[in-house]
Amino acid sequence: MREGPVVGAEDRPGDATPGPAPPATGKRRQGRTLAQQEARAGIALLSPTLIVVLFMVVLPILWTIVIAFQSLRLRNLRTRLFDFQFSLDNFQTVLGSSGFLSALKVTLIYSIVGTALSIGLGLIAALVVRKPFKGRTFVRASMLLPYVAPVVAVTFVWQIMLSPELGVVNAIGTDVLGWSEAIPFLEQRNGTLNLFGLSLGVPTALIVVILYQAWRYFPFSFLFILARLQALPGELDEAARVDGATPLQRFWRITLPQLQGVIALLTVLRFIWTFNEFDDIYLLTQGGAGTEVVSVRVFNYLTGRGDIGAAAALSLVLALLLVVLLFLYFRFFVGRVEGADSI
Repeated sequence: MREGPVVGAEDRPGDATPGPAPPATGKRRQGRTLAQQEARAGIALLSPTLIVVLFMVVLPILWTIVIAFQSLRLRNLRTRLFDFQFSLDNFQTVLGSSGFLSALKVTLIYSIVGTALSIGLGLIAALVVRKPFKGRTFVRASMLLPYVAPVVAVTFVWQIMLSPELGVVNAIGTDVLGWSEAIPFLEQRNGTLNLFGLSLGVPTALIVVILYQAWRYFPFSFLFILARLQALPGELDEAARVDGATPLQRFWRITLPQLQGVIALLTVLRFIWTFNEFDDIYLLTQGGAGTEVVSVRVFNYLTGRGDIGAAAALSLVLALLLVVLLFLYFRFFVGRVEGADSI
């Protein structure tokens, strides 16, 4: 006798046998598709930036490296551009030249002293306008003028101010301060400073370009430090004031430690930019009177001598020196730089 299926057998849990796994839902397939679409959209959005960086940054750097190892000049640019005959003659030329060590020394002095002065002036300016007072907005805005003004305009103003014949600085010096003669600040390599009966030799033109650099770029440090000062909690300063701490003690023990991060970050940025500085020095002195830095020397190799290979080699040396100096900085002061994340 043929038996039919038992009614309700499929409802018994003990008798039910596991079947095949259910197929993937449409939502899961749709989720993978959306993720792929988002990835393609991200690549599409990044592609213009990557292309610009590739053609404007990466390829010129690689081409500069190639040129640095070739004997390439302006007169043989068409015939020897793609010869690819590599040698170290350019590096021997630039490193063995008589003025290289002097230019490197001037570059280090200009970068270190200029960076310290610009950050110091920015710190002082930020502390001055930290507390509210009448006209503070106008003072803050006026402090940005050196940084936003065109470099050609402000350089021309400084040249007129320091001129021996027309400059207001020499006029005040000879008429008020009793100078015996006008000082050609931008043409004088070494001057004499009489201090407490002692005659000291000072590099006049180099001091002027360092002061110009510090004056022009202190607003950058001022903005960073002021933003950090505005974010500092006031409870610590109030507690120190209640405990009888002087303003100098409060600054040295409370404010300055909380600014170490931003100051370390500014030190890195300003040193990089100052080490590669060219336009300010060239517009002021054209690299004369003891103010020739390595970047000006690169320009002179390229335009004055027409030696493209030597200019490329010296630019690589400049970049390598900067990398070494920054490595030493991060090696010994990395703890301070980590605090810059609190900006």
